[in-house]
Amino acid sequence: MGVTLVFGVSLKEDRYSNIVVKRLLQHNISTRAFGIRSGLVGTVNIDTQLISYTNLDTITLYVNPERQKMYYDYLLGLKPRRIIFNPGTENNEFYNLLAQHNIKAEVACTLVLLSTNQY
Repeated sequence: MGVTLVFGVSLKEDRYSNIVVKRLLQHNISTRAFGIRSGLVGTVNIDTQLISYTNLDTITLYVNPERQKMYYDYLLGLKPRRIIFNPGTENNEFYNLLAQHNIKAEVACTLVLLSTNQY
């Protein structure tokens, strides 16, 4: 399996994005993180610059639909196999763009997928 990018990571330990980074590491999934503030979650450094990640399998979103718009081109350009829309990130406009680029849009909770071995 390729790399997972957690997009919209918070340094606050009670946030789902933060918990997901740690849970991905527990599942031995190669993980990258992007957020507004730099720092460390587990052993993963939070990038604050838009990096051209390679070997990306999954992007799991933690950014609300309005904020997603400014990242459409960037996220499409990363060419992941799928983007997971966690609760609160659902976005029909983005689903349509992903379909045009043959990228799977999955509306799910990453924590649930991991805990039920469906990731």
